[in-house]
Amino acid sequence: MQTTRFDPAQSDPRAFRDALGRFGTGVTVITCATPTGPLGITANSFASVSLDPALVLWSPAKGSSRYPFFMSAEHFAIHVIAEEQKDICQGFARSGDAFDGLDWENSPRGVPLINNCLSRFECQTHATHDGGDHSIIVAKVIEVATRTGDPLMFFGGQYGSFAPQ
Repeated sequence: MQTTRFDPAQSDPRAFRDALGRFGTGVTVITCATPTGPLGITANSFASVSLDPALVLWSPAKGSSRYPFFMSAEHFAIHVIAEEQKDICQGFARSGDAFDGLDWENSPRGVPLINNCLSRFECQTHATHDGGDHSIIVAKVIEVATRTGDPLMFFGGQYGSFAPQ
């Protein structure tokens, strides 16, 4: 087994991206309301921050055309996608308006909520931080919906499933 070492500032950016891809993550879809309607984006940059208070984070890319909408949203929702919902994450990876045919509704705060995800966190922006070519949005969780099921996973640029041992 050969290990490759490199300085990410001095090497091909693809090598750094590939190394990051060795970390398996869950898959989320983040949604918010905009003046022209609901908006969503697929992201795997979701993480828990604190249990008390209930805080989570995610990191939108500054180069995304959807970036300004999420940065200005006071409320948004993070949806943890189940294995059988792969088409939902693929839809929002391609287009921010992939709501057609989905079971969704607006929350009392106007946030588009996709129903039947593994977990859904309705959030209020708590803080934002610079993160290089991304921003870091820390959010207070104000409501949770959750169910049992198998998660959709992302590893090495591919979607897959989780097999417990």
